[in-house]
Amino acid sequence: MKTKISVLGIDIGKNLCSLVGLDASGAVVLRRRAKRETLVGLAAQLPPCIVAMEACYGAHHLGRLFATHGHEVRLMSPEYVRPYVKAQKNDDRDAEAIAEAGTRPTMRFVELKTQDQLDIQTLHRSRDRLIGERTALINQARAILLERGIVVPKGKRHLEERLGVLLDEPDEQELSGRMRRLIADVRVQWRELDKRIAAFDAEFAAFAKENEDARQLTTIPGVGALIASALIAAIGKAETFKHGRDLAAWLGLVPRQATTGGKPKLLGISKRGNAYLRKQLIHGARAALPHVAERDTGLGKWLKGLIARVHYNVAVVALANKLARIAWAVLRRGEKFAVGSLFVAA
Repeated sequence: MKTKISVLGIDIGKNLCSLVGLDASGAVVLRRRAKRETLVGLAAQLPPCIVAMEACYGAHHLGRLFATHGHEVRLMSPEYVRPYVKAQKNDDRDAEAIAEAGTRPTMRFVELKTQDQLDIQTLHRSRDRLIGERTALINQARAILLERGIVVPKGKRHLEERLGVLLDEPDEQELSGRMRRLIADVRVQWRELDKRIAAFDAEFAAFAKENEDARQLTTIPGVGALIASALIAAIGKAETFKHGRDLAAWLGLVPRQATTGGKPKLLGISKRGNAYLRKQLIHGARAALPHVAERDTGLGKWLKGLIARVHYNVAVVALANKLARIAWAVLRRGEKFAVGSLFVAA
């Protein structure tokens, strides 16, 4: 190829991918389509350049292959690429927008994930799917009972206790024989899901024992094997973010601000970024808050004062924000969590 390509933008598709090459001046010098399986061979024929792609399914795998041929891989969130798409959107213009966005000096890029990170992330997604299926079964069982005048409080434990009474009393008139068999079958299904979810939890616990970074993360209050493994899968290393507050912002745990009467006012959190990890951190903060607030430490005193000023749920999210920043500091320093260095780290 006579003109040297400086930036190669790739719009990844299921079968066909659109490619746009830019020279050093930013002019388009290449437009073509290629099958997904021929992309690596095409990249091998090009001199080392910047390969820009959206961070979507398959991008990390292709990115690792491109990196082996000396290319600099830049992955970007699709929402950051969208402003660069010109009118009459199509695959070619998407590829051109990706190439152009990849050259922006202020663009935020996504770190390439290793195969191990993707494996852990996949396990978390599978576990989350099973939890959703179990919740659906429990809600269905509660709805069936409610239709027959049997009100059961929220929670799997309450439903288990009530079903233990209803299904063991054959003379109970509130449920017909067919409904008894149906409810019993639903209970068998969610108990099977309990076992499968427990197997995932055991796998995450084993990972947290073997991985040094995960072991250090589990020393943080409210951060167990589940959150530690999810953090490792999501960010890999602390260098992905410059500061702990950047990680908290990426997780959507930073409150939005508005100006009212010339004074700044904090609103709800932005809820951007990794929704799954944000949810787990909030659950961990909710579980740890009562215990941490009782301790005579800097974090405990801060929580006590916060609970006195704001709603309890606001304090939970604020603690989740703090936990994210502490996790970044623990990964960056490679040390266990120490209460005395909390506010320096966060």
